Amino acid sequence: MYFFINSNLMFFFFILIFSTLISISSNSWMGCWIGLEINLLSFIPLISNSNNLLSSEASLKYFLTQSIASINFLFSILINLLFMKNFEINFLMSILINSSMLMKMGSAPFHFWFPNIVEGMTWLNCFILMTWQKITPMILMSYYINNNFMYFIMIFNSIIGAIGGINQTSLRKLMSFSSINNLSWMLSSIMISENLFLIYFMLYSFIISIMCFLFYMMNIYFINQLFIFNMNYMIKMFLLINFLSLGGLPPFLGFFPKWIIINFLMNNNLYIISFIFIMSSLITLFFYIRIIFSCILFNYIKLKWFNVFIKNNYFHLIMIFSMISTMGMIFSTLFFI
Repeated sequence: MYFFINSNLMFFFFILIFSTLISISSNSWMGCWIGLEINLLSFIPLISNSNNLLSSEASLKYFLTQSIASINFLFSILINLLFMKNFEINFLMSILINSSMLMKMGSAPFHFWFPNIVEGMTWLNCFILMTWQKITPMILMSYYINNNFMYFIMIFNSIIGAIGGINQTSLRKLMSFSSINNLSWMLSSIMISENLFLIYFMLYSFIISIMCFLFYMMNIYFINQLFIFNMNYMIKMFLLINFLSLGGLPPFLGFFPKWIIINFLMNNNLYIISFIFIMSSLITLFFYIRIIFSCILFNYIKLKWFNVFIKNNYFHLIMIFSMISTMGMIFSTLFFI
């Protein structure tokens, strides 16, 4: 828990939160850009660790890619201010702004940096990158969205997120491709309404937080560690529940926002996109189930020094959250319908 003890990192963490609030509450594009830059400069110290070469490399890669996206965003703003009267919507300009925002959050086809950077991070930083860092670009993109371009990006995201995760052995890379796949659902939700995006984002963040917390507590980074560890069978069940919820299997919490999005897509006659979304979800469920199936069936010789120790209060916390994830459809029926 070094992160919470270090006062410098806590300072950068608070700046990270406030910079997002600056961007989404700004009434000018330049204010949005300044918020994005503060966000970038506050997240880099959280990633970098002088004792770990991978995290130092990740922070440098993150800085370079985010800088390119910021330059692209600033360029498109300035071009619009100089040549467009009353900042009128232009097809090319909307694509430029949307592309820079997509690159900011690691969306396909600008996803090349995302899995590599996630690979060099701790689970807490992975959680921040996969959830909080997507808020600002998503909100800014919703101001100036290009529908036809977004349809293409949504399809691209769902296919790459599903296929990219099949052959992964690293859990961090697996979660990053899962994040890319979920990004397609988020983009479609923000095209429908911001309230729906908020519901989807909150439920997705909730499930991801349980996953990252479980992996952090057990110090697991690769799939083979799940096979070797003779974990408490209840922890294996919690992993199964949350993986299936993340994939969007019907009885679980993760299915509910996807169900609403599919409903809206079908009502707007976007049958091809709905079909691609559903098929990509099936592929993600396939590799989640494959991991959990092996994790539950494989059993190794139990060594005394190989025990996984989780404090009782954390264990109960994970159990409560997993139960919420299991009873997702009941809660959603009570609260949203």
